[in-house]
Amino acid sequence: MRVVLSTYGSRGDVEPMAGLAVELRALGAEVRVCGPEDEEFAERLAGIGVPLVPVGQSVRALATAAKPPSAEGLTQRAAAMAAAQYEAVAGAAEGCAAGCAAVVATGLIPAVAGTRSAAEKLGLHYAYVAYFPSMLPSPHHPPYPLPGRPLPPEVTDNRALWDLDAQNVNALFGPGLNAHRATVGLPPVDNVRDYAFTDRPWLAADPALGPWREPADLDVVRTGAWILPDERPLPAELEAFLDAGAPPVYVGFGSMPMRASADAATVAIEAVRARGRRVLLARGWANLAPVDDGEDCFLVGEVNQQALFPRVAAVVHHGGAGTTTTAARAAAPQVIVPQVVDQPYWAARVAELGIGAAHEGPTPTTESLTAALTTALAPGTRARATTVAGTVRTDGARVAARHLLDTAGHGRPPVPA
Repeated sequence: MRVVLSTYGSRGDVEPMAGLAVELRALGAEVRVCGPEDEEFAERLAGIGVPLVPVGQSVRALATAAKPPSAEGLTQRAAAMAAAQYEAVAGAAEGCAAGCAAVVATGLIPAVAGTRSAAEKLGLHYAYVAYFPSMLPSPHHPPYPLPGRPLPPEVTDNRALWDLDAQNVNALFGPGLNAHRATVGLPPVDNVRDYAFTDRPWLAADPALGPWREPADLDVVRTGAWILPDERPLPAELEAFLDAGAPPVYVGFGSMPMRASADAATVAIEAVRARGRRVLLARGWANLAPVDDGEDCFLVGEVNQQALFPRVAAVVHHGGAGTTTTAARAAAPQVIVPQVVDQPYWAARVAELGIGAAHEGPTPTTESLTAALTTALAPGTRARATTVAGTVRTDGARVAARHLLDTAGHGRPPVPA
């Protein structure tokens, strides 16, 4: 069986798909990933022997551009994204008769809707996966606001807010999606979000870290987080730094450009030093760099976080699902400085679980980050993090792979919108 995994997003969208791809191949499936053309994603997938079918523009180039994309023109960009993902997925599935292939999608909604259109056109089994609970409609939490479409503060009922969210998604993405569907002989979609998500979406989040609350309106398939085991050794220079003193504090914001924090590196280094700790600075897409030649600060690029995080005093990060889960598995206390989308959710969960601190807002100061680190570095936080680490599952990708091959292999039709 051929399985097409489709995403358009940052490293946090691609890495779990790589974890699922490894488990699917172990069960005998042929796997292709349709995702952004970024070289770092292609290299990561090549390292596990999975081909990348490139789609659209580099996500890193878009995220780090001097002038970020504005809300104006979003409808046109979304239409192009849906069409590009449709073509890539259809091409990756080419040669499979109906029923012999399956498609799993995540990422930005226009790309997901384009992916489902391809699955619908080809008669392929389709599943949508979210990496965090607050992506999915629920009476227990609100949606996150879309660009140029703030949620009215006077509306507090979550179901009403999700209804508004569906309307906003339709307004932003519906015209472009339906224009493309007409060109390939498909009927228009009335509810773009629900069409993309289906009424039986998957949730690939750890049950302890990101639980799905019942009762809810969706029949959610909970698999656990999709984790790609990382066997890469740490660089010799990093090993030497780790061995030269007490465990450092790791600071890295992943794929976040940190535009609102031009001095993010300075603030982080000062805050960590104020707590008497050494600093391990991750360059990331914000291009962080040391502010001086102090021997207490070491800069890293792409690194095996699974090997690194058990050896640090705390992890200061943006709050992506993958980084949060990796730090939790490592029993490393966390400070989350949330920027967008799911990151406020993970910040709140880390604070609720007592395994770290949630920074208030996306722009840290030396004082605010020092205060958050005081919480994270407290002995009680480390003890709680150690307890929670023992509950984090590592079999989510295996569970998902078996579920997919079982349901698709029995000729189950695509889930209706």
